[in-house]
Amino acid sequence: MTLAVRVIPCLDVDAGRVVKGVNFQNLRDAGDPVELAATYDAQGADELTFLDVTASTGDRGTMIDVVTRTAEQIFIPLTVGGGVRTVADVDRLLRAGADKVSVNTAAIACPEVLREMSERFGSQCIVLSVDARTVPAGQPGTPSGWEVTTHGGKRGTGIDAVEWAERGAELGVGEILLNSMDADGTKAGFDLPMIRAVRAAVVVPVIASGGAGAVEHFAPAVHAGADAVLAASVFHFGDLTIGNVKDSLRDQKIVVR
Repeated sequence: MTLAVRVIPCLDVDAGRVVKGVNFQNLRDAGDPVELAATYDAQGADELTFLDVTASTGDRGTMIDVVTRTAEQIFIPLTVGGGVRTVADVDRLLRAGADKVSVNTAAIACPEVLREMSERFGSQCIVLSVDARTVPAGQPGTPSGWEVTTHGGKRGTGIDAVEWAERGAELGVGEILLNSMDADGTKAGFDLPMIRAVRAAVVVPVIASGGAGAVEHFAPAVHAGADAVLAASVFHFGDLTIGNVKDSLRDQKIVVR
């Protein structure tokens, strides 16, 4: 039985507003998160991802009030990430209306927190967010050639991105949100080699993120192994609609919801 591919808009939120840039730089305002969430729900989005992009950098928790107001406006699953450090943080976000919680920086500092979260709330609630980039020239390489970054892509870790995704799955996470920092915001297409590499390493669902710029970019990501495709700016600024993407996938004989 083939599982339907999910189409997921992503709201990158800073100071209560949706923002978007290129390679996580030069962020520009894209609107109100609550209004955009309601729009995407009406358009037929399968899920919604809400990422507080400056929570880790600013050393603060995710903005609960925005999460609550967003959850009240939609009837589709909501994944929330950014500044999630502890089991208590996950509990707080789930109570605020999130269906899943995405973890990045805290898991790198203490991988066992993924196991704690998964055992407490169930694997289906915990998503490992992997912000991966090509290892910069002059720095020690990794087996795959990609490394994990933290703090909105500002800090390299030297951790191999594919091995880290595999480790996360072993620790019990239910999904991998794979974001290519090289492709992020470029609208040049998803990082297909990275998707293939992570798909080969894990059995849990992989959400492809970073680089969507045209309807033609989504099907190749699915063929590379993505179970869901995520995009931000092409939806926020009206370049594409959820329906456009689903129609293009159907044209490629890909099952969508």
